[in-house]
Amino acid sequence: METKEILEKVRNGEISVEAAEKFFRQKPFEDLGFAKLDTHRKIRTGFGEVVFCSGKSDAHLKQIFQKLAEDEGNVLGTRASREQFNLIRSLCPDAVYDSLAKLVKVIRKPVGLQGSVAVCTAGTADIPVAEEAAQTAEFFGSKVDRVYDVGVSGLHRLFANLDPIQEANCVIAVAGMEGALPSVLGGLVSNPVIAVPTSIGYGASLQSISALLTMLNSCANGIAVVNIDNGYGAGYLATQINRLACRKETGNHG
Repeated sequence: METKEILEKVRNGEISVEAAEKFFRQKPFEDLGFAKLDTHRKIRTGFGEVVFCSGKSDAHLKQIFQKLAEDEGNVLGTRASREQFNLIRSLCPDAVYDSLAKLVKVIRKPVGLQGSVAVCTAGTADIPVAEEAAQTAEFFGSKVDRVYDVGVSGLHRLFANLDPIQEANCVIAVAGMEGALPSVLGGLVSNPVIAVPTSIGYGASLQSISALLTMLNSCANGIAVVNIDNGYGAGYLATQINRLACRKETGNHG
């Protein structure tokens, strides 16, 4: 439960003051021995802890996911294999898997979508990273518009889809090869652009180092760059920006 939820339950007489006090006295993490789950992260940052699945042992992954699902209700796991999903589903039957984005999700509390984030790709090969970004933003409560395959080799495709992009509170631009799409978008929109280089391209692209350097050296203004293939980081940052924009629109600065 969140701090506000607990306080409202005390006010409504649903839980006792003693029960609320017990919650606030708990350590800000759950010690599993091999892992220390940051159970108070959502209280501090507004975002619950997310599980990076790749590289974790089966036993550790199952215990982490089960505990977070019990405590948080909603859990997101990134870079998960099909085999890891099957392990998680054995404990959380309501878990769902997206093989394209390699995401595992457990959704037990409704998520209201607000604002607008546009996720754009240069090509279809960039969609797996874009979906990681888009679904991360949706998991955290952002409404997402997907505008895929609008790279610089055919700019007419981008210009035919500008409305949702220009209206978005934040734009995520996912591109490999030379990584030029964020620079183009940076000159067309008034809100921030988050550039995501993908490891797509031939040998001289150096697994997206060239795209990363292009994005870092963009002459367009208002562009932030995350790490190579880091769709999750882009979706998280876009949601932070989107939340700020929504607060400004509603006049809620709390």
